[in-house]
Amino acid sequence: MSDVWVYNGRAYDLSDWISKHPGGAFFIGRTKNRDITAIVSSYHKDTAKVERMLERYALGRDATPRDIHPKHNAPPFLFKETFNSWRDTPQYAFDNPNDLMHRVKARLKEPALAARIKRMDRLFNLVVAMLAVSYFAVQAVRLVEPRWMPLWAFVIAMVLLRSSLVGYGHYALHRPQRGANRALANSFDLNYIALALVVADGHTLLHHPYTQSDVDIKKNVFTMMMQLPRLYRIPVHTLHKLGHTITGMAIRIADVWKMTRRVGVEEGYGSWRNALPHFLGSSGVRLLLVGELVAFTLAGDFWAWALQFVATLWVSTFMVVASHEFEDERDEFVKGEDWGVDQVENANDLKVVGNRYVDCFLSAGLSSHRVHHVLPFQRSGFANIVTEDVLREESAKFGVEWLPAKSFVSDRLPKLCRTYLLAPSRQAKEHNWGFIREHFSPTAFKASASYVASGFVGIGSV
Repeated sequence: MSDVWVYNGRAYDLSDWISKHPGGAFFIGRTKNRDITAIVSSYHKDTAKVERMLERYALGRDATPRDIHPKHNAPPFLFKETFNSWRDTPQYAFDNPNDLMHRVKARLKEPALAARIKRMDRLFNLVVAMLAVSYFAVQAVRLVEPRWMPLWAFVIAMVLLRSSLVGYGHYALHRPQRGANRALANSFDLNYIALALVVADGHTLLHHPYTQSDVDIKKNVFTMMMQLPRLYRIPVHTLHKLGHTITGMAIRIADVWKMTRRVGVEEGYGSWRNALPHFLGSSGVRLLLVGELVAFTLAGDFWAWALQFVATLWVSTFMVVASHEFEDERDEFVKGEDWGVDQVENANDLKVVGNRYVDCFLSAGLSSHRVHHVLPFQRSGFANIVTEDVLREESAKFGVEWLPAKSFVSDRLPKLCRTYLLAPSRQAKEHNWGFIREHFSPTAFKASASYVASGFVGIGSV
């Protein structure tokens, strides 16, 4: 397709801006042939400054359907079959300086709050460094002297540390994709769920600006296991993700590398200098995960690794979908809705132990999730926590009910288990099959075998 980016219904050619973007070349390169109105408006403190820059690249015409990729330039299977980007992308109103988002952004300029946010970002990074040291120390102790690290302690520690470091990776995806951050953002992969190399697009550019709409692929990704019979779901999905860990994600990285070379690195990253840290960081994390499996296997402690793998995988899987009510159908979008209000109403703050700073890591960065959605450019979960009072006060002026944080264990987990583990398979629902046929039909066995195999070749739930 032609080199077009769409903003507020007008066409622009940002090809020359890809490598110049202060937020990193990736974000501009990945949004070609998309409507970037919601992305620009939500991810920048000063939208007017961005608009002045955009005018230098204006094509002098309105956008047309031919300028927009029908599936957001993403894999079609992530969307409904009938989805069309031009028609189905929500159109929010961002031109009201008194809407919720603008009022909150204005208060970020208060000197005391701005200084506190910077301090919290530094403290967040310090805690992350300590967690990273602990992550390697726990595994080293278990490998060298298992008596000092009992199995139960090892499994619990790894679940907590992986979730915590993914909490850092979560915010690293939202930071400017420049410098070392291009590699470090791949720590988002440490809980075995995702591949940051591609999720950076689906999470930051499709989920956040269009939460729980048909554009939001996050709500679709975790329903793929629903094709499996309910009693097979846990073991088969676990094997599927084991396949991703061993070979599947490496194949996916190679596939993205091949595609980048074929399309041209300038299209997505501006230059190989910009692209290589993304690929090297992603490959490094995959080597780390496989290396851990090999090390524990050679040490005769495979089952310790396997137990922490299964526990981390399922806790993290449910944590991802706990942050939104994906299991419930939401009302239709109304053109011109207040984007900030919509974000507050469709995101859950999560608590695990009840302390927001601890929960920031235990919940993979989601303890102040509503602030994170209204201010997705903030650099840390701690910054979101100290901004929470501002968002709550401003939300009250718009009549938005500020609900208490939801407990992951008591509020969200039971409902998620009913939705994702106990519900009949998609085929059983469609054909009104009973329990026996759901589990023992040729279709059930074929779906399960195909799902496991797809993990090993890098296809499936991401």
